[in-house]
Amino acid sequence: MLKIRLKRYGRKKQAVYRIIIIDSRKRRDGRAIQEVGFYNPVTNETKMNIPAIEKRIQNGAQLSHTVKNLLNKVNNNSKTYLKEA
Repeated sequence: MLKIRLKRYGRKKQAVYRIIIIDSRKRRDGRAIQEVGFYNPVTNETKMNIPAIEKRIQNGAQLSHTVKNLLNKVNNNSKTYLKEA
């Protein structure tokens, strides 16, 4: 099963995350199938490729809780992704 989740990188105590699509059995920082976004919690900067994420969700990918919250915040509640499968 594919998951859309965060991948950590950056310096110690200054984490920055990439939003990636990865097999759920792989480790957190493993090789991603596709990178679809970026999140910096220090500056609260978020960039996402919304069409690519929606396409993967339609094909059965699952969102992590954190990515769901980020996606809802970026979309300004025009479309919510809070459905639990």
